[in-house]
Amino acid sequence: MFRYVAARIVSLAGSAVTFIALPVLIYGITGSPTWTSLVIVAEAVPYLLLGLLAGVMADHVDRRRMMVTTDLLAAATLATIPVAAWLDVLTAPHVLVAALVGRTIFVFFDAANQGALPSLVPRDRLPSANALVFGGSTVAETVVPVIAGALIVVVSPASVIAIDVLTFVASAMLVRSIARPLSASRPAGSAIGWSAVGDGARFIVRHEVVRIMIVIGALVAFSAGSLMAVLVVWADRVLDVREGDWRLGVLYGAWGVGAVVGSVVVPMLVRRFGGVRAALLILPVAAVSGLALSLPSTWLPAAVLVALWSVMYIMIATISVTLRQQVTPEPLMSRVMTAGRMATFGVGYPVGALLAGVLATRMDADDAILACQASLLLAAVIAWLSPLRSAPRTLAPAADADAPNTTN
Repeated sequence: MFRYVAARIVSLAGSAVTFIALPVLIYGITGSPTWTSLVIVAEAVPYLLLGLLAGVMADHVDRRRMMVTTDLLAAATLATIPVAAWLDVLTAPHVLVAALVGRTIFVFFDAANQGALPSLVPRDRLPSANALVFGGSTVAETVVPVIAGALIVVVSPASVIAIDVLTFVASAMLVRSIARPLSASRPAGSAIGWSAVGDGARFIVRHEVVRIMIVIGALVAFSAGSLMAVLVVWADRVLDVREGDWRLGVLYGAWGVGAVVGSVVVPMLVRRFGGVRAALLILPVAAVSGLALSLPSTWLPAAVLVALWSVMYIMIATISVTLRQQVTPEPLMSRVMTAGRMATFGVGYPVGALLAGVLATRMDADDAILACQASLLLAAVIAWLSPLRSAPRTLAPAADADAPNTTN
């Protein structure tokens, strides 16, 4: 379990470095906002186009082998950027293609990764395991960009990307060293095709808890994307915190603090109330904390509210992922987990970020936050009007009979 979590955090830390360095690098080459925005698009598109296929593949092959292979392929792809820069032959199309290929490879890694954790821990321990993964990952994604930003000042962005290359290699070594299997045995003649995609989709449609929690997860991710998209604008225009001000670091740090607190609290809540009931209790509080972000006019109460919002976000995200893992049959695990990932980070998060950016150009930043955080209120209403209210405290795993027959 430790090696799995370490691999996940190391990989995400490296990806956070690249997330900062790539836009800086391509803007330095082209001076074009359009080219710079294409990097973000290149990183978002693969999940939408290939997420379902990646989930099917991860359910039909050995997940450990898939994770190690994709880690090494990602390292090789990104390594071409610093090498080309050191040889003084790096171009904008090269950076864009590397970003697209690297993100495409990550989709397949993530599909295997999403299905691997339930093979490592008993299903009743998944809340604690997911809380550890989510908490550590969020802290890495909060702290590492600050470090990356400082490194870019003294080291070229292309050279900074070399750090991510090393993290992918480290992740591959850690995953390869995990003693326990990351997937069940795969039957001979296992088929990969659209019918296999349909098996996962049919399970989601039939299982009302999974179906509702994916919708809720997408709305919560929408609120997260919107907040992160306008955080700097909100700090500048409303809180009087400019770029380079140490208080901006506090606002970002509050996100990480909230993630740590949420990762500690959520296993206790799930043990006390069960996953579904814990989600029902948390969602109204999350809605209030999100809407309240539009109220402060100074940085300190804003930081407190960001931390509170982050606590709620980590708890809901952890519960949503855990519930899917607990009820999904192992042969469908990666497909169902990837579908949830597509709904949240393939749709909810980028759409929230895009809408918040558009609104912030036409209204005050705090009003844009208020409008977008209403998605949390909608999530709470959907949850309380749904069959979640009558769901049992402990959800039984779906019978293996609910999984498809994967043999020909």
